[in-house]
Amino acid sequence: MSEGMSAVLGRISQIEALINPQRVNQSAATSAASSTAATAATGSATTGSTEFDDLLELVNGKTGDTGTRGSSGATKSLAEQAVSIAKQYLGVPYRWGGNDPSTGLDCSGFTKLVFGQLGIDLPRTSAQQATVGTRVSSLAAAQPGDLVFFNSPVSHVGIYLGGGKMIDAPKAGDVVRIRDVYETPAHIRRVISDAGGSSSDSVARTLAQLTGSAGSGSLGSTPYARLFESSGKKYGLDPALLSAVAKTESNYNASARSPAGALGLMQIMPGTARELGVDPMVPAQAVDGAARYLADQLRTFGRVDLALAAYNAGPGAVRKYDGVPPYSETENYVRRVQNAWGQLR
Repeated sequence: MSEGMSAVLGRISQIEALINPQRVNQSAATSAASSTAATAATGSATTGSTEFDDLLELVNGKTGDTGTRGSSGATKSLAEQAVSIAKQYLGVPYRWGGNDPSTGLDCSGFTKLVFGQLGIDLPRTSAQQATVGTRVSSLAAAQPGDLVFFNSPVSHVGIYLGGGKMIDAPKAGDVVRIRDVYETPAHIRRVISDAGGSSSDSVARTLAQLTGSAGSGSLGSTPYARLFESSGKKYGLDPALLSAVAKTESNYNASARSPAGALGLMQIMPGTARELGVDPMVPAQAVDGAARYLADQLRTFGRVDLALAAYNAGPGAVRKYDGVPPYSETENYVRRVQNAWGQLR
């Protein structure tokens, strides 16, 4: 390989790491410790993405590597990419609770991994995934890339391939494989739209209903208003809710350090920051990560107070108590954020 090509490939890796660190570090955990937000992202994806695409075109043209392109040269749709990515894991052993292909995958860990590589953040369990995206009426109407769910209540999920076939991680002692859709699915959900993009718009609408906003409000001269507004629009959250979290966590102090060790504007713990590749002292990453995490918790729990409780105490505590955990710190935290949210709105 020429020195010029090496430089181009190196630059692509740098840009991809900037615009989508989650994709670079697929094994990053999505849970949060006390007072933490989750997945890393930057606040400047639009410009970086354009540069990355241009460089990718250059490399494809010089090396003949089609990447996500078919033999005709046309860019594959997201659905086609999802199917291609899924097939890369054929033969990976089933492991209950597994989300790492090096050690094993369960059914929903498999689907979450596949779609996560396309920037589509699915919930962790098959039952939760069955509520995401848009409903497909029947298998006859299903398209490759749709999620097919089984049993009532839902306890299994696979990715439809077309022609009555699906790919899934079936059960203990088995491996990720292609097989017939063995019975009529209980649910079929489309998380990739017909146009080839993700159906995040429908998810955003659901979250907007929960937070009472379309995620496009204005915070005026509030500190970091543009970051809250941008991330609110991106994830379908009320920007005022994100601002209220920052006000409660750090009083908008991007250099804040708590006695417990939480850092930055959104108070992310160092261990979580290392796992996720987040620099908690960089406001753009902190706000975007907090927004994505809150959106995920809203999808999981369906209520703002429970999402805030999960942000503070972790989703495990919310599940354990089936509500806001009876910790004085968490109860006070939820009240303070909601009060600040009301004032900002």
